[in-house]
Amino acid sequence: MRAARLIKMVLLLQSRPAMTAAELARELQVSERTVTRDAQALSEAGVPVYAERGRAGGYRLVGGYRTRLTGLARGEAEALFLSGVPGALSEMGLADVASAARLKVSAALAPSVRDAPRAAAQRFHLDAPAWFREPEAPALLPLIAEAVWDDRRVRARYRRGDGEAERELEPYGLVLKAGVWYLCARVEADGGGAFRTYRIDRFVGAESLTDRFSRDEGFDLPGFWADQAERFARSILRSEVVVRLSEAGVRGLPHAVEPVAARDALATAGEADERGWVTVTLRVESQVVAHAQLTALGAEAEVVSPEPLRGRFAEDAARLAELYRPR
Repeated sequence: MRAARLIKMVLLLQSRPAMTAAELARELQVSERTVTRDAQALSEAGVPVYAERGRAGGYRLVGGYRTRLTGLARGEAEALFLSGVPGALSEMGLADVASAARLKVSAALAPSVRDAPRAAAQRFHLDAPAWFREPEAPALLPLIAEAVWDDRRVRARYRRGDGEAERELEPYGLVLKAGVWYLCARVEADGGGAFRTYRIDRFVGAESLTDRFSRDEGFDLPGFWADQAERFARSILRSEVVVRLSEAGVRGLPHAVEPVAARDALATAGEADERGWVTVTLRVESQVVAHAQLTALGAEAEVVSPEPLRGRFAEDAARLAELYRPR
């Protein structure tokens, strides 16, 4: 533990002209007294750490000292590619290796471009969770993430309907969608090696097994997820409504309903009438959901059928007219 901290301290000093004891303590998550002891230990080991006293003082490396400890370990290299999503890294238990990887890269950079990582961090930040929800990482996510990195089988127990089921899974990849973590895995005992998707927050137990699996090199995680997401979206669209849309309604439809449904509906739209309105057949989850979604389009959409749904909008219109009648 201390050896790793000493190496990290050297890399920090190598990547910056100087650092105060407080800055080092914050980066290393130790006390300033520990920083002083670590600096002394490095000096005794032959690393030329120099301490400058006074208000503008701090620690620096003397004489252009360069460490050769900048080679990336495999885990650090893999984590580096995820360094733009710090929240996800932390949830998967990879924050420390990502930090070490970034430090090694910074230490290897020329002085003229050493501020590039900070510049990039100030210009790009990914906030994955959706609005109006408190993100909560599943407790079993670090275990699952480690199995994914290590190509190691897991035995997982998860909630399904009113009960629980247990499966041995080959964990191929993780997907973070709107703050929810999903596992894409192959299930040998179910469907002869079919790939399936599981919400990790529905896992109630999991253990990493001793044996590893051989990955199917033809598996494409982004492609698989895109196919699964569209298939799921289409599977819940079990009803149809006929809607007339103004030009503004056409523009607003993809923002009001499921994008897949909007895309299909607009692709088969008829010719616009003299007012510029078009009639589309829209697939929806249910009439209740369609009412909530199409209400967002206001007077830019007219439900033609089914009649019960059209009647609900007529009632809404009458109530609104009464509510906003001139006083």
